[in-house]
Amino acid sequence: MSSIVRSALFVPATRPERIAKALATGADVVIVDLEDAVAETLKIEARDNLERFLRENPEVSIWVRVNGALHAQHVEDLELCRRYAGVAGVLLPKAESAREVEGAAACGKPVWPIIESALGLQRLEEIARAKGVERLTFGALDLGLDLGLASGTAAAERILDQARYAILLHSSLADLAPPLDSVFPNFQDSEGLARHTADIRDMGFGGRLCIHPKQVEVVHATLMPSEEELGWARRVM
Repeated sequence: MSSIVRSALFVPATRPERIAKALATGADVVIVDLEDAVAETLKIEARDNLERFLRENPEVSIWVRVNGALHAQHVEDLELCRRYAGVAGVLLPKAESAREVEGAAACGKPVWPIIESALGLQRLEEIARAKGVERLTFGALDLGLDLGLASGTAAAERILDQARYAILLHSSLADLAPPLDSVFPNFQDSEGLARHTADIRDMGFGGRLCIHPKQVEVVHATLMPSEEELGWARRVM
């Protein structure tokens, strides 16, 4: 059984001093990012930062977003993940095939494929059933860019909701843990985050990716059962 994940908080590996702070937020999972949050010229330095942190803090449990399967640093990122027990799992960005996912899983850690392209969405069934997958997630911004959506519009959300449906469907069919929704980019908009999180909760998502510590508390509060739901559960028991 996979643990419940409501919040998965990103922290860039270029800022190793923030990793401990992220772990202290109460997020269910902390993801140290070697990919989107790291400039190309800093990839090796970022990985060295993460390795140093893992050596100095052997008791921690973090997840790592490695660079994608076609990136020059992909193999080295996975090798680091394989070496350290403190790496609980791997997020694979821009996942587009079962082969890529199983290649990432060969490091011996569970994998969360991130669906970020039309091709990844088309191949969702094979990705969901790939060996080593624990749960699915997606990147709404990159997926929207690949599909030509006008980001932030109601029309774009209607299309993204179809992607959410596909992710929910194939998560269920492949008996995966509940999927995680994409990031909510405006970390200053707590009310908007709460409304959106309530929507994806009602869709069947287990939680969401977060980009700022202040989002964690909002997500957790929104995903708490209501008094009516708790009362129903007590009556059933």
